[in-house]
Formats: sequence, C-alpha cells, structure tokens
Amino acid sequence: MQHPLSLYNTLTRRKAPFQPLNAPFVGVYLCGPTVYNEAHVGNARGPVVFDVLTRYLRYLGYTVRYVRNITDVGHLEGDADEGEDKIGKIARAQKVEPMQVAEGYTNLYQAHMEALGCLPPDITPRASGHIVEQVEMVQQIIDNGFGYESNGSVYFDVPAYNAAGREYGKLSNRVVEELLAGSRDNLAGQEEKRSPLDFALWKKADERHLMRWPSPWSDGFPGWHLECSAMSRKYLGAEFDIHGGGLDLMFPHHECEIAQSQACNHPTNEAQVWMHNNMITVNGQKMSKSLGNFITISQLFSGENTTLAQAYSPMTARFFLLQAHYRSPVDITDEGLQAARKGYRKLMNGLRLLDKLREFSLSPDVIKARTVAPVTEGKTPDTTAADAELHKLVQDCFVGLNDDLNTARCIASLFNLLRKLNGFAANPATLATVSAAALDEATTAYQAMVQDVLGLRDEPRASAEDLLRLTLEFYQEAKATKAYDKVDQIRAALKEQGIVVKDTKAGIDWAYSEE
Repeated sequence: MQHPLSLYNTLTRRKAPFQPLNAPFVGVYLCGPTVYNEAHVGNARGPVVFDVLTRYLRYLGYTVRYVRNITDVGHLEGDADEGEDKIGKIARAQKVEPMQVAEGYTNLYQAHMEALGCLPPDITPRASGHIVEQVEMVQQIIDNGFGYESNGSVYFDVPAYNAAGREYGKLSNRVVEELLAGSRDNLAGQEEKRSPLDFALWKKADERHLMRWPSPWSDGFPGWHLECSAMSRKYLGAEFDIHGGGLDLMFPHHECEIAQSQACNHPTNEAQVWMHNNMITVNGQKMSKSLGNFITISQLFSGENTTLAQAYSPMTARFFLLQAHYRSPVDITDEGLQAARKGYRKLMNGLRLLDKLREFSLSPDVIKARTVAPVTEGKTPDTTAADAELHKLVQDCFVGLNDDLNTARCIASLFNLLRKLNGFAANPATLATVSAAALDEATTAYQAMVQDVLGLRDEPRASAEDLLRLTLEFYQEAKATKAYDKVDQIRAALKEQGIVVKDTKAGIDWAYSEE
C-alpha cells in the first residue's frame, strides 16, 4: 500500500515514511491511565491524538488493532519502586475494595473519552487481568540473565543489560553514567537493588498492599513498567508498529519497556515507531494541584474551576487540542478555548452547507449555465482551471496529516477549503465554474476529514425544553388573538414530534402522545 504518511520516531529522532511491519495490518498501543483519580485535561491529549491517528490509518485503508490499557495495580506513589500503590492508598482511605476505586474511575474515564469523540479501542486490557503473562515475562528476563530476585522482589539488572551490548537510555537519549550520578543522592528504600538504576519487575507485597498475587518469588504485584510490555506483547506481538504516550512517560516508563522487551525471549524495541505527545500548561504555567490550576475533564465541561471563566463543550475541547501539532506544547487559556469554540462552529456550519451545495450543483440552472457559457476561440467552455484549484484545496487538507499528523495544518487547510465552499453557497451561480465531479470530491473530502478523521461531530446547542416552552408561548399568543389557523398549525407540528398540547384550567401544558 502506497501513501505519503510520515511519522516522527522518538527512538530514531527523525521523521520517516511509515511502513507497517505486516501491511495492511497495523498495531497501535497507547499507554492508558492509572485509575486512582479523575483524569485531568492533560490526560485527554494522548487519547485524542491517537484517536485521530487510528482514524486516519483506517481512512488510508489499513486494518488497525488499537490497544489502550488501564493500569489498575502496581503504580506506586511518585512513580517509584517504593511506597504504597496509588489505587490501594485511595481504597484504604475510603474503606472500599481497590477494584471499586479502579472500576469507578475507569468508567468515568471511558465516558469522558467517548464525550471527546474518541472511538473505543479495539482492546482495553487491564493490568490486574494479565498477571500470568507478567509472571511469565519476568521469568524469561531472569532466565536470560537480566533479572534477579532479592528478598522476594525481582529487579531488572541494568548494568548487566548494558554489559551485554544493549543501550538503556537510547529512547530518552540519557547517558547511564549521568543517571548513576543523579540517582546516588536518593538511595532510600534501594537496599535490595544491586544498582540504583535497576527497576522493579515484581514487588513483594507488604502489609499495606491490598492487591497481591502468588508468584514463584513471593505474594506480590507486578512492576508498573512491566505491565505495558506484557499486555502489548500479548495483543500486538513481540514487535508492533506504533507505541504512543505522553512525553512524561518517555523516561523511565517507555525506556524500561524497551529494556524489558529486549531482555525477553524474542528481543525487540517493542515498537518500531515511538510517538510522544507534548504536555499541557495552564496560562503559561505547568498544571499542578499545588498551583491551584489543576483542571479535571469534568471541570472543563462544567466550568466549575476558578481557572476557567466558563464551561467548554467536549467538541470545543477536542478542536482546541487538535489546533496544535501533537509534539508542540498546548497552553490552556479562556481566550484560546473561546477561539477554538468559534473555529469548531465554523467547521460545523460548513457541514450544514454540503447537501445544499450538491443540490445547487445539480440544479437545472447551473447545469444549463455550464453547457451554454460563452464559447471562446471556437472551444466549448471547460472547468479545468477551477477544478484544479478546488482539487488543490482538497489535497492541501491531507498534506498536514501526512506530515507527522500535523492536525494544526490540516485544520488551516480545511478553513481555506471552507472559504471556497462558502463562496459557492453565497453565490450558487458560480457553481457553474466547476464540474459536478470536482464539487463532489470537495464536499466528500470535507465531510470525511471533519467527521471521520478529525472526529468532530455536531453538538446540539438548543435546549429542547426551552424550544418547547417558546413554542407553547406562541401557541398561547395565537389562541389569545384567535388566530386559530396558527393554533392548528402549532398543534399539528408538535403532534408530528410526539407532543400533545393540553389546554387545562390551570393553563397550557404538554404531554407525550400515547398514540
């Protein structure tokens, strides 16, 4: 399959044409959330970006298997190898089962992703459901000489790994000697390790840990990094096409994933392309609870946050996130979100034009104008130049996406195409200057790009209750002025919508039709 899509690979630090390992099949893995609290706006960027990526790959004709995991065990406080499990700590405080915490936040996260227009992944594996695969992977790493047991816990041996000619640090471009120098200052709880660089593959559970499973080494739980390696290998194979996640996961999480996969049977870099989306700031500052500018997804939708002046709809949020290239940082401001809302609504108004334009293009007047236009130098008029211009506007929409999924450039090109379509709508006679085929290409591409690839859908902005109340006011006014023809019209129109008007002594009311 030939196409011009190029992607930036963090591992090679260059952009290259995307060539799947086993076309037309493409495997994509995205690191999902640790479900110990509600997701914040920054957690939404990766799912939105990789939703567009998988949508576009499918648009290009690939068969995609998209996996996005749920981390429901093993992620310790501070992303370290010591401390309490994040989910277990919340469960202990609330006096509930850890899986109650995980399930509640998982359901909320998935509802938010659906609201943001993200299609559900093909597979959503949970770490707690893949303990067998993780134990097996740990054993392989030990057998291959890259892991060791210490007091019931198992650690990855980074010095042994590098001594074997592997490169721990190659993804994040970090030098082992510098990592060692930086790690010696924080040796608390590291006594079990041979080197401060070593990381946990399996941890023996102490009395604080509510979630534990039997293993050859101890009753314990898997290391956070191990989970994604085991689950991606199970569902996508030892090597697959694309692994994604936030820039903050590059080190140590993704670096450790590569090391684990290299140290396992069938050593690989796990994915041939590693993609990382950049971070989100708020009014120029890093988003954090200590600064008081931490915005959850629910707060973004409701406006119930002191950082925000108002609520913003899910599609406004999605458009806002896609206005920047995924490798660029995004700064959340009210001004930026309000501008995004205007841009989103412009694209939605464009969708409303498409059927009208197609109808105008096939009208007798336009068809006649195409065939009886003045003849120049004995030649019948043609639409070649105008068709070529329209075709270029369409192709420009794909240029950005093909250039490392540059959604910002794609959206700018869509606005250029929309400007042309708006011109046709304002003056339908000008449709005679382009062929019906060229217009069909433009309208079809616009709709596919906005809805199928960018995943933007129309959001109803009118309240049905408010519209019904307004209609009943018109009904009451028509009845008071004895405009019975209007009364009958309103009654009939509402009845078509399954609404019956009720004139009672207490006033005018409505009910659902029971017919």
